[in-house]
Formats: sequence, C-alpha cells, structure tokens
Amino acid sequence: MEICEFTAHQLADLIRKGEVSSEEVSNAVFERIDLVENDVQAYVTLLRDNVLAEARVLDSKMREGKDAGRLAGIPVGLKDNLCTKGVRTTCSSRMLENFIPPYNAAVVEKVHDQGAVILGKLNMDEFAMGSSTEFSAFFPTRNPWDLSRVPGGSSGGAAAAVAAGEAICALGSDTGGSIRQPASFCGIVGMKPTYGLVSRYGLVAFASSLDQVGPLTRDVRDCALLLNIIAGHDPLDSTSAPVKIPDYTSFLTGEIKGKRIGVLSEMFGEGIDPAVAETVKKGIAKLEELGAVVEECSFPHADYAVPVYYIIAPAEASSNLARFDGVRYGYRAGSEAGTEPDLLDLYMKTRSEGFGPEVKRRIMLGTYALSSGYYDAYYLKALQVRTLIRDDYRRLFRKFDLLVSPTAPSLPFPLESELDDPLALYLADIYTIPVNLAGLPAISVPCGFAGGLPVGMQLIAPAFQEGELLQAAHAFEQNTPYHEMRPPVQGDASLKPAKGSEYRCPHMKL
Repeated sequence: MEICEFTAHQLADLIRKGEVSSEEVSNAVFERIDLVENDVQAYVTLLRDNVLAEARVLDSKMREGKDAGRLAGIPVGLKDNLCTKGVRTTCSSRMLENFIPPYNAAVVEKVHDQGAVILGKLNMDEFAMGSSTEFSAFFPTRNPWDLSRVPGGSSGGAAAAVAAGEAICALGSDTGGSIRQPASFCGIVGMKPTYGLVSRYGLVAFASSLDQVGPLTRDVRDCALLLNIIAGHDPLDSTSAPVKIPDYTSFLTGEIKGKRIGVLSEMFGEGIDPAVAETVKKGIAKLEELGAVVEECSFPHADYAVPVYYIIAPAEASSNLARFDGVRYGYRAGSEAGTEPDLLDLYMKTRSEGFGPEVKRRIMLGTYALSSGYYDAYYLKALQVRTLIRDDYRRLFRKFDLLVSPTAPSLPFPLESELDDPLALYLADIYTIPVNLAGLPAISVPCGFAGGLPVGMQLIAPAFQEGELLQAAHAFEQNTPYHEMRPPVQGDASLKPAKGSEYRCPHMKL
C-alpha cells in the first residue's frame, strides 16, 4: 500500500515513530495529485510550496522531541467555503473568485494547531448549492470510481480527493446532505455532527440554521480523531453549544450487542434504486448479525422533508447572499465606457454576472417565500412542519438508540444527466435532509457495491450522541471490507501538473 492510501491515524503513528517523515507524506500525496488530478479535478487551489515548507518545520520540531500535535504532518484538504487567511476562498463561485479572507475559520485553526498541513481548497457546488459538484463555476469534479459519473455534492471535491488518495482526510460542510451523500457516492466515511457541536465561524453561510462542518475520512477512526479536534464551544459562533466533548475514539470498541436500531421503512419506498436498497439491507443484516436489535419503524412526515427544506434553505440563502452586492468585497460588475451605473443597476449586474444558475434559482425561491403575502403560506408553514419532523425523531429515539437508512436513493449518476432536471437533483438528498432539519448527527459508511459503484448506509443518533454513532459505524466497518477498497483511477504520469498547483500564496498564514 502506498503512503497516500494510508489513514490519518496510521500515518500519525508512523510519523511519531520516525518511520516516515511529514515531508515524505506530503510529497507522496502531491505525487498522487499530479498523477490523477487532471482526471478527478478535485482542487480549486493547491498550496504545494507552503505544504512542503511547513512539513519540514514539523519534522524539525519532532526531531527535537517537541509535541507537534495529534495531526502532525497529516495532509488535509478543505472545502472551499472554509475561510483561510491569506489563501483565496472562492465557494467555487465567480462572485468570490479572487477573495482572500483576512482570517481563518475556527476549524481551520483547530486542525492547524494540531499539526495538520493544509493541501489546498477543494471544489464544490457554488455556495454549497447542489448535489453533484457540477454547479461549480470552474469545472465539474469527477467520481474516482467512474470518471464519467458525479462524486455527489456539494462537498464533491472533498469526497473525491479523499477517495482518490489526493488528501488523507478533509473537512466539508453539510446543509442537507453535502457531506454524507458525496461520501456515499465516493465510498468513504462522512459525518454531519449535531448542529452546534462544531463552530461555524469562518464557514461561508448558505443556510445558517442548517449548515454544519464535518469530516470526510477513509475510516471511522479517522472520523473520530478529526471530530475530537474540531468539536467544542466557540464564543465567536452564537449557535455553538456549550457541551462537554468526550474522547470520541474511546467509543470505538467494536461492540454493538443489544443496541436498538430502527430501520426507517419510508426510506426504502418509491424512488429508491433496487440495487441500493438491496445493498443497504445486507448492511443492516450485518448489524443484526453483530448483535444489534433491529426493527422496522415509521417516519410519518418523511415526505414533507424535501419541500420544507427547499423553502427554509433558499429563504436563508436569500438573506445570507444579500451581502454580495458588488460594493464591499467580491465580484463587482463593470460599467460601460462613459456611463456610471446607479446603485440598483450595480446590484443587478453584479449578482446576474457573479452568481451561477442554481444559486440564482434558490435566491429567487427564497425571496419569493419570504415576500409580503407569501411568508405565512410558505416560510411559516415550513417552520411548523420542521417541528413535526423533529417530533418524529424524538418519538423514535424514545424506543431506539439509532436509526438506519440508505444515505442516497441512487448510485452515482452520469455527469450532465440531471443538469436540466433540478427536482431530480433535489431528490438526491431526500434521505439526508430530514437530519439537518432536526439538527441531529448522522454518518455515512460504505456498506457495499452495486454495479462496481459504492453504496453508503446512513446511521442517525439523538443530538450530541456522536459517540453512539461512531461506535456502531466502527463495529460495522471492522466486520466488513468496504472501507479498505480503493477506486481504480490511475491517472497519467505524463500529464502536466494538476490544476491549481500553479497558485501560490507566499503570505499564507494558518
């Protein structure tokens, strides 16, 4: 196995023991990037020189016997909606194509303080609005299991990079499934923590009551390791919860005997690919074989989740994205020679040129739902149904420790096949959206393959019970081979260096 295929916890042990250096690990990952990135197209920005310089500093520090942190020398990728001081943060949008933040997101500070080296910024659907990473303003990312298919979205660049060996692990964001669905499509582990467990400070906002930062990793232990580092109260985030953070790795016992798990029957109904349903059912049978008590259960308001989400999320996006006006920062539309546009014209031109079609569609949906005469009929009604969805989960968790469902209703679909059908793309998140509406934690773990493509199984827990979630996911993973499988993408070593590698920021300060 090559260095770039190891997990973070394996590499951390090797680096700590001096069996491999941080610089060697970083070089191995960049060799992999040079080999496959032109096929996968996961990165918007690469920071090659910065990474290698920082790796050398870490190696020197460890040779002197100093503690370099729990992620010392581990190359980590960041979704491009996490602010990085001195390094452009684009949200894969023309609106922020040249935006360089003056500060780091809280999670970026935390992983860097623990010795991680930041490889670069990963492609995404523009402003995290999409399920395929085809709505990036720059280029689509491809699934490393089949380059003709999508990697999922909106954290598609992050999921594809981890799966293809272009990053050891990554941080993404999840508003309606944007970590879990691409994790499922790319055959890796992806977790959406409880709303408020991880600081959103420095995450470019899409829908503030739904967004949450989380890890994308090769196995559950790496997920627990990253969560240990990024979780915790942050006074800079008003939605951050002041809860005690346990050592999540202590839950990885491999034991789930007696655990009560409810199978959400509505998630196996109309619209699911039969191959996906069959694969996930085999995964559930494995949980039962390991000693879990499995029983079918009903989620009465499941059918309302998607319409509720596509009122609440666009409404919040309409409000959040109003800040991009061509005045303060970001893209500003030019004026024709000899004319000076009035303020309204400046706003219209800037937003028309700076935002892509999906972002504009959602802004219009949200603005309409919040408009005079329609607020009560749409937005207020959606908030009321959101409460009913939360009540469904509360009732279920009085009986069950965990809930299980497919992560996504389909296998990764071909590139461009759904671009003209927004509703089909919205339904790609039908099983993940309810979790965000309720603010609960959930994890997607690889549970098998169908037609040579990975399938993910979603486990859901009560609020702040990430330990329970990781315990069950780890037990399943340790008794199945899927997390050890790697995609077939090989790339072409004769190709020029990967896209984005020419972007250098000598003033990068993390």
